[in-house]
Amino acid sequence: MTDTQVAEIATSRRREATRQRLLDAAAEVFAEVGLDAASVEAICERAGFTRGAFYSNFATKDELFLELAGRVSRERVAVVTERVAELARDGVEITAQSALEMVQLVLGETGDDRLGILLMSEIRNHALRDPALAAAHLAQDDELRRSVAQIIADIGDAGGLSLRVPPEEAAGLMLTVWESATVRATMAGLDHEQVRGLTNAQLAGVAQLLIEPR
Repeated sequence: MTDTQVAEIATSRRREATRQRLLDAAAEVFAEVGLDAASVEAICERAGFTRGAFYSNFATKDELFLELAGRVSRERVAVVTERVAELARDGVEITAQSALEMVQLVLGETGDDRLGILLMSEIRNHALRDPALAAAHLAQDDELRRSVAQIIADIGDAGGLSLRVPPEEAAGLMLTVWESATVRATMAGLDHEQVRGLTNAQLAGVAQLLIEPR
């Protein structure tokens, strides 16, 4: 490897680290004050960078906003996928009951806290007012739904279960219940564990309606 290649790799890593710090800072600022009130200056101050660092990574605040929305969705699916893979590696036998519990993992055990719930609510609200952002957000939401649907289908196949509706429809229903339950619980002032417990209970009820033994 040449000195030039080594330098390019180091530069790429620094750039990625800067992007992630900006995204982390933006998540906090957006959730605290909303997208419209969140300024580039506030995000840069929270991350410890200058405006130049921001604009060398993102053309606009909206571009950062969309990337952040995608990251939240990808992280949500990644946590669930890894958990299902762990169960498979451990050789856990999937019964009808354990399959229902695993389906709850698709959304209920993703580790979202109040900050994440506020952030996703802000993303949806802003997308309602901006057609371009709405199209991009819907595309990301469709990707999340397909990922969740594949996890549900895989769990069903492994456990010898049948869905009463197609996997994507089941995923859509579970996402809707998850979003409603987490937002209502957060509005009620419940803490993270209480939010998760309430959400899991509601998802369990939906799973009971969607899944039946073959």
